[in-house]
Amino acid sequence: MITSDDLYKVMCAMVPLYFAMLVAYGSVKWWKIFTPSQCSGINRFVAVFAVPILSFHFISQNNPYEMDTRFIAADTLSKVLVLASLSAWTAFFNGSLEWLITLFSVATLPNTLVMGIPLLKAMYGDFTQSLMVQVVVLQCIIWYTLLLFLLEYRGATQLIRNQFPGPTAASIAKIELDGDVISLDGRDPICTESEVDNNGRIRVRIRRSTSSAPDSALSSTVGITPRASNLSNVEIFSINTPGPLHEYHHSGTDISFGIGDLAFGCRSASPRLSGYASSDAYSLQPTPRASNFNELDSISVTTATTPVWVKSPISGKVFNRPASPVLSGITEKEISFRECTITSGPEPPDKKQEATAATPQEMPNALVMLKLILTVVGRKLSRNPNTYSSILGLLWSLISFKWNLGMPSLVKYSIKIISDAGLGMAMFSLGLFMALQPRLIACGTKMATISMAIRFISGPLVMSAACLAVRLRGVRLHAAIVQAALPQGIVPFVFAREYGVHPDILSTGVIFGMLVSLPVTLLYYILLGL
Repeated sequence: MITSDDLYKVMCAMVPLYFAMLVAYGSVKWWKIFTPSQCSGINRFVAVFAVPILSFHFISQNNPYEMDTRFIAADTLSKVLVLASLSAWTAFFNGSLEWLITLFSVATLPNTLVMGIPLLKAMYGDFTQSLMVQVVVLQCIIWYTLLLFLLEYRGATQLIRNQFPGPTAASIAKIELDGDVISLDGRDPICTESEVDNNGRIRVRIRRSTSSAPDSALSSTVGITPRASNLSNVEIFSINTPGPLHEYHHSGTDISFGIGDLAFGCRSASPRLSGYASSDAYSLQPTPRASNFNELDSISVTTATTPVWVKSPISGKVFNRPASPVLSGITEKEISFRECTITSGPEPPDKKQEATAATPQEMPNALVMLKLILTVVGRKLSRNPNTYSSILGLLWSLISFKWNLGMPSLVKYSIKIISDAGLGMAMFSLGLFMALQPRLIACGTKMATISMAIRFISGPLVMSAACLAVRLRGVRLHAAIVQAALPQGIVPFVFAREYGVHPDILSTGVIFGMLVSLPVTLLYYILLGL
């Protein structure tokens, strides 16, 4: 039976966190203490230092040789059940990959690190901290990586569909990725180039437009400042991201993939034009653009026997070819960072669209796609401090608990001084994020209600079924159900915004979910204690 002292103990653990969030919200919304640029600096500190060090602190103190296998099995089974159900819906009922990713994130990935550890520790005792840390480790190493894999797969398939429509993609034998291409999320300006060998196999190269060709007409005209590093999937409490992340523009069968630039030669095919667009990643406001600029697309012309690889003018290399009748209808293209207008040949757009729609879409070999996706996922994870903090924390715990080694005091207290402020700073940064949003419920009332029902009702129900399946009983069963009713995790929202996959729903889940999670979890706590 839950007593008033138990409820007071829970409130003592949670009210300070909400107080930090409220102070941050008021300092921006009401008192105007922090400017958006100052908020960005605070958020950057939290994302790069406070949260990773907090993760390392908890993980390094947890004994991995005493993991609760049934609790971990229940948590894993609940996620597998949701993922399998959504996959079946996508495969047999024409569901979309975007909704699979969003629903999986909403239903199974709560904010365990910041909210779960202090809440469950106050409700059920110190032993729950070890359980929550085990869940955090699996989330960081397995489930966030799987989510990133699905998002990069979506980006890769969209790129293939738009640049190689129909059966053309099946001829792709190799996809090369330049070292400075971190992701296919659509944020960085990239170009795709293709080359056809004598056997009809296609080799595709993906590169960044500006950094790969600093002396090109594009970089000299636009003057884009390259970022020193890409910590995009780490900026957990970022401010505002302008504009849609992916833009698609159609002119007949000539489709541009937002930030892609393709020059592909195919005999008797209509010439394909390239497209370019960009978004200011993690900037506070959209960068104003004074005017648009024109760029003449490069076109690849193939003779009867020899395939030709012709690069875009962006690369600084233009091959002159004699005028061809098939190119007589090509005009210049106007390009801006938010728009991309393509004017192509004389063929009527409706006929071209019908021909494209009638052709079944094929994809490259599975190994080619797998190598591409694993490469970009590895590069994204390598730029994420949380990856290093989780792995290093796990390695240290394996070593220290195996041979009973203690961390040197100098290192221990250096980490402790930042990790002690980690929870408060994380909640403070979340309050800044809430204050800078134009609306707390960005996705509309109906969608917000559905997402809250999935988060706070469906999630705990699936977790209850998984716990019963693995015969988890007692206090650990209660802890697992309450953990499933925690508010939406921050990292899935960051991924959703980066890749343009329903960020409004995940934003509402983070903000509005934080406001309603305390009474909801208290209700579960009381009901389970009856």
